[in-house]
Amino acid sequence: MISAPRELPSFMKILEVREKTVPIASPIRNAYIDFSKMTLSLVAVVTDVVRHGRRVVGYGFNSNGRYGQGQLMRERFIPRLMEAEPGSLLDDGGANLDAHKVWACMFRNEKPGGHGERSVAIGTIDMAVWDAIAKIEDKPLYQLLAERYGNGTPDRRVFVYAAGGYYYPGKDDTQLKDEMRKYLDRGYTVVKMKIGGASLPEDQRRIESVLSMLPAGCRLAVDANGRFDLDTAIAYAKALSRYDLFWYEEAGDPLDYELQATLRNYYANPMATGENLFSMQDARNLVRYGGMRPDRDWLQFDCALSYGLVEYLRTLDMLRQHGWSPARCIPHGGHQMSLAIAAGLGLGGNESYPDLFQPYGGFPDGVRVEGSHVVLPELPGIGFEGKADLIREMRALAE
Repeated sequence: MISAPRELPSFMKILEVREKTVPIASPIRNAYIDFSKMTLSLVAVVTDVVRHGRRVVGYGFNSNGRYGQGQLMRERFIPRLMEAEPGSLLDDGGANLDAHKVWACMFRNEKPGGHGERSVAIGTIDMAVWDAIAKIEDKPLYQLLAERYGNGTPDRRVFVYAAGGYYYPGKDDTQLKDEMRKYLDRGYTVVKMKIGGASLPEDQRRIESVLSMLPAGCRLAVDANGRFDLDTAIAYAKALSRYDLFWYEEAGDPLDYELQATLRNYYANPMATGENLFSMQDARNLVRYGGMRPDRDWLQFDCALSYGLVEYLRTLDMLRQHGWSPARCIPHGGHQMSLAIAAGLGLGGNESYPDLFQPYGGFPDGVRVEGSHVVLPELPGIGFEGKADLIREMRALAE
């Protein structure tokens, strides 16, 4: 008797991963770089799963400040995914992707250390994978994260602050105040401006001009973008101590933990840093050796730049072991991925760029800022489909 051939299990699979480099150029500058040539990578992970009559596609992009990473994706990370046995990338049920297995596949044959650019490439694809996973489960990503890694109940109301105050050709204090006033009119109560691109007296004048127009209950944060050596960082710390600032951000080089640790002796108010640390190990070195204070300081690790949410989960575990609460994390980047993580895992909030880097920044259409908080809508995945100008660009890549 001839037995019938054994039927192989039916698994979902990734059909294709597409990538495109897109410009987000602007004439603005901070203390270290200008954005006249800035780009990012837009990624689409196309699956064979259909939900609500449409093929499920996960989307991702990297945060501003690190440029597109298409070549690394095309040469290393996308081929590894497409060459993998499809079942090896799936969860135990075979009906959805397993982000941790996908991450391990991308990182295969990569040596430890050196987290500058590949972390951005992997983090961008990782974002798209999580978007696809949540869409396949037909849940908002924040709900999925709360169920898998949180307390089961997301907090859809998330703190956001308005990042701006860049240096701009011809921009004077009046224009700076007008910019900040527009943020206040939109519902923000915490705003941020750049320092370090001018002299200390000039920056003090700019800071005081903004403080002079802030209503009671509103706060100002300042960001040096890693510009200062120790002596300059201390000089600014002494000058800034007279103001009640929300935080003093990234005074020195992000890897100069000794500078950051020394600075705490001169600045008792809150400080913030971490947006340019791209791995759990670098984040661990910051909390071990950087003198950061878990009762007042803020950590700004950005999953889109630092190997994605898979690595960010490792970072959160590490922080807990060192006595830090996730509520002290307010990620850099201003994207909806970090909003979803904040809602699902209890972060302290997220950055926002109300007028910059569009359409990639911002919130789904109709979401309003009230008291520097937004309430996330119940959209499957990260929620990109709720932002018309953004999803139009994304679908142009995927379809």
